[in-house]
Amino acid sequence: MRDAPTILHLDMDAFYASAEQAAKPSLRGKPVVVGGVGPRGVVATASYEARVFGVHSAMATAQARRLCPHAAYLAPRFTLYRTVSDTVMGLLGRLSPLVEPLSLDEAFVDLEAGGAAEDTRTARAVGERLRADIRAATGLTGSVGLAGSKMLAKIASEQAKPDGLVVIEPGTERELLGPMTVRTLPGVGPATAEALRRAGIHTVAETREAGEGELVRLLGKAHGASLYAMANGRDDRPVVAERDTKSVSVEDTFDTDVTDRTRVQLEIARLADRCVERLRGAGRAGRTVVIKVRRYDFSTLTRSETLRGPTDDPAVVREAAARLIEQVDTTAGVRLLGVGVSGLADYTQEDLFAQAAHAAGEGAGEAAPAVPEPAGAESGTGIPGPPGQGVQDAAADARQARRWLPGADVTHAEYGTGWVQGSGVGRVTVRFEQPWSPPGRVRTFAVDDPDLAPADPLPLIRPDEHEGTRQEPEGGGAGGEGEPSASRS
Repeated sequence: MRDAPTILHLDMDAFYASAEQAAKPSLRGKPVVVGGVGPRGVVATASYEARVFGVHSAMATAQARRLCPHAAYLAPRFTLYRTVSDTVMGLLGRLSPLVEPLSLDEAFVDLEAGGAAEDTRTARAVGERLRADIRAATGLTGSVGLAGSKMLAKIASEQAKPDGLVVIEPGTERELLGPMTVRTLPGVGPATAEALRRAGIHTVAETREAGEGELVRLLGKAHGASLYAMANGRDDRPVVAERDTKSVSVEDTFDTDVTDRTRVQLEIARLADRCVERLRGAGRAGRTVVIKVRRYDFSTLTRSETLRGPTDDPAVVREAAARLIEQVDTTAGVRLLGVGVSGLADYTQEDLFAQAAHAAGEGAGEAAPAVPEPAGAESGTGIPGPPGQGVQDAAADARQARRWLPGADVTHAEYGTGWVQGSGVGRVTVRFEQPWSPPGRVRTFAVDDPDLAPADPLPLIRPDEHEGTRQEPEGGGAGGEGEPSASRS
């Protein structure tokens, strides 16, 4: 533990939903839900306006629609989120060389390593300046926690939400943690919480009072000792700048169960190709191919095959995945399929047998069949995540299959740029507006209108605006929360 709150945790507020509100003036201050939009979709993020109605992440989209039918339900746009994330991470990088990203919208920063702060006063000033810089550069808000450890900094940022800053002074940890639920502590999931509940342990204070010996008896030596230390506010985990990716995978959840064996094989081949695209994009190769199958009854199984050496050859991965799916009975129906590669390396050592087979097939004049995007498949796993984790964004999906998913960016030869509000029965409805414009007009077109085309997301800040001079629209800030910036301690 440090004697000054020089570990910073940043968590952007309702990131995906806030980015959509910033990009779409007509949605500011209104409920927005981002995630899978099909019958089996899952909520990735809900705006604070939607959370009032009980909508939250990991909830089935169908249930969210029942709770908040008037919300805007949008497919994710990871091209936009990645761009905003890069900007935010760049601001963090100015503070310290030790920045540990946890996701697109969350990171730890060691302010001491960068010389940015050495006591409470300077740490608070850095946190406030960071929040202002993020708003100026992206139009979005983030919550900041400052403490002497990673665990407490993350707890502080949770207390700061939305759009605030909380400092936990070293020496106050035990008093602060005492009444909190044991699930607050890192490493305490449902199974550990249940084991502690059966022993009559519900809060952090009760965890501490149980003693290290009892926790070791209940949970094992390593877990019990670690939990006891954290219950006492001790967390010496360092901020790690490089978080090595251990695997790359892609998944698709289908609107209706897939029972046709040929369709399953085609889907696996398509997923293998997408997985290799992500693998190559990361500049990596891998030696273990894994498939994931979720069946009609929600039972999930995986199969894996380890190759002779790391590869980034799509034919090798495709053939390994094909061999693996042959081991699985899918006749009763498949709800989800996935392909992944693990055992990553920075070099390749191809599977010579697979290469030879591939070469033989090409020599015989065999062409690999084109594998189209399925009309009934949702891009992603149901809980959307960033590229590299099995999710394809709305713009990419529209380009591949000309499917007009809600929220996707479009451009029209006459009316300019806009976004899809909805589509069906051969028509697509588009609202024409830009992040820096007033709410725009809605127009409807035929889905095959030659003047309508998918587009790339516009930046959230007008390109000719100077930093810190973004004009706020009527009815609230860019995040649509309508709350002033707050600093708490």
